[in-house]
Amino acid sequence: MEVSAVILAAGQGTRMKSKRPKVLHPVAGEPMIKHVVRAVSGLHPHRLVVVVGYGVEEVRRALGDEYLYVEQEEQLGTGHALLQARQLLEGKGDTVLVLFGDHPLITTKTLGRILDEHEKESAAITILTFHPPDPTGYGRIRRDRAGQVVGIVEEAAASEEEKGIGEVNDGLLCFQEGWLWPHLEKIEPGSQGEYYLTDLLALAVEEGERVLALSPEDEEEALGVDSRIDLARAEAVIRQRVRERLMLSGVTIVDPPSTFIDSTVRVGEDTVLHPQTILEGETAIGGGCSIGPGSHLRDSKVGDGCTILHSLIEGATLEEKVHVGPFSHLRPGTHLASGVHVGNFVEIKESYIGPGTKVGHFSYIGDATLGREVNVGAGTITCNYDGERKHRTIVEDHVFLGSDTMLVAPVSIGAGAKTGAGSVVTKDVPPGSLAYGAPARVKGKVKSELEGEGSHS
Repeated sequence: MEVSAVILAAGQGTRMKSKRPKVLHPVAGEPMIKHVVRAVSGLHPHRLVVVVGYGVEEVRRALGDEYLYVEQEEQLGTGHALLQARQLLEGKGDTVLVLFGDHPLITTKTLGRILDEHEKESAAITILTFHPPDPTGYGRIRRDRAGQVVGIVEEAAASEEEKGIGEVNDGLLCFQEGWLWPHLEKIEPGSQGEYYLTDLLALAVEEGERVLALSPEDEEEALGVDSRIDLARAEAVIRQRVRERLMLSGVTIVDPPSTFIDSTVRVGEDTVLHPQTILEGETAIGGGCSIGPGSHLRDSKVGDGCTILHSLIEGATLEEKVHVGPFSHLRPGTHLASGVHVGNFVEIKESYIGPGTKVGHFSYIGDATLGREVNVGAGTITCNYDGERKHRTIVEDHVFLGSDTMLVAPVSIGAGAKTGAGSVVTKDVPPGSLAYGAPARVKGKVKSELEGEGSHS
């Protein structure tokens, strides 16, 4: 069976109390419509059409150009929204699957089951239903004595007896393409001038067509998002799915409820995530790492065997066996090579730190390149900003920077050089030289009697 899918995403979502299009509100780090698109994409549809309206350009930017878009300029109901996709889909012979962009919990597995049953039963329409704890606000499913669906009654039109029905409409529908389009034209507008897809059920029943109603195995899949309260519920469900997926793949999560992981994050085997850890965006963590407690990573790449303790990592790259923290901050553009040690209360931004280099504690490294096996003493600062422009600092291999060294950029420290504690370096230091003082001056070559001065430990 071939399928085309239509995602309805034209509404603003007034109950969200937001200027942002409802379908772009994030759930586990991604716009909720992306979760819907991912579930549908698992079916490999011939065509995937997104019906847009409010915030057209924002929605298109969020999803990209690989999908078909049609615009519903007037918000005249779900039937009118689907009609906008007719020109793209009519006559193709595909089964037409219609979903809402504000139902981020639906899964590919459930969609596949709906399509299979729809074809098996030769149904004109298949709908998804569920039994919420409180059915208020939902359309109630009417069945005859034989249990066959005969219609959907919206709450505003429901009798007291009908309001007592626990089975409600989720909004997901599946249609025979040849039956759909001629009948969609027959829908009459409601009291508010809107055309509703659910009215198609009555037409199908009148004609003796098969109408099939299915429920998801896990009814939380049917949860739509109409308010910030619903958004929080959907967030909790997806984050739990993410945690379970990672644990099944070999990741240890010490305290799952306190660990928050976006759906876009990847984590390798035998990594341990400690409590109060937050992993966001395009973060990828290798195997055998220890992350947290209290660590927050965003859009960062972490190699195998790293340890990150009570630290904030943003837009950074860590190669293998790197240690960070506690209480350090790696800002965007930071690249730590293999075996780097960053101690407590260190901030690094837009800098490359070479293999085996140690940045002990209470240091700021900005707009710098440090070579291999550099010792950065406690309190070392790169003075990279002159009030108008940023300047770079270059520290070559095997340099020893004494405690409280100030490197006033632009400046370069040659390989094997050493600075004394409290030095204010304003001029380049040649390789193998010893410089100290404020301002620092070169006092000759590195001498053994100064070994250990300004140690970072």
